[in-house]
Amino acid sequence: MPGKSQAPATGRDIEAEENWALVNTPLGEEWSGRTRYAAAMFFYKRGEMNTETLEVYRICSRLDRDDPLKIIRDRGVGSDWLKRMGRPA
Repeated sequence: MPGKSQAPATGRDIEAEENWALVNTPLGEEWSGRTRYAAAMFFYKRGEMNTETLEVYRICSRLDRDDPLKIIRDRGVGSDWLKRMGRPA
């Protein structure tokens, strides 16, 4: 399953592990876009995500069914994040 294969950079960091699970919330679940955005903000604040990638999560925050990773790839931003999520850039 995409996005589940890699752990956060600090594998024993419980907060990072919790946010890793949240950023991988399945598409289509109610409030999932907002959940993914909140988790993305966590990784952004840690310096693990660039501004352009975070912006895609912000745009998708009210669009529970839209895949932010597809939009990140389409825009050509966040190649490091896509690799981390187990998705080709």
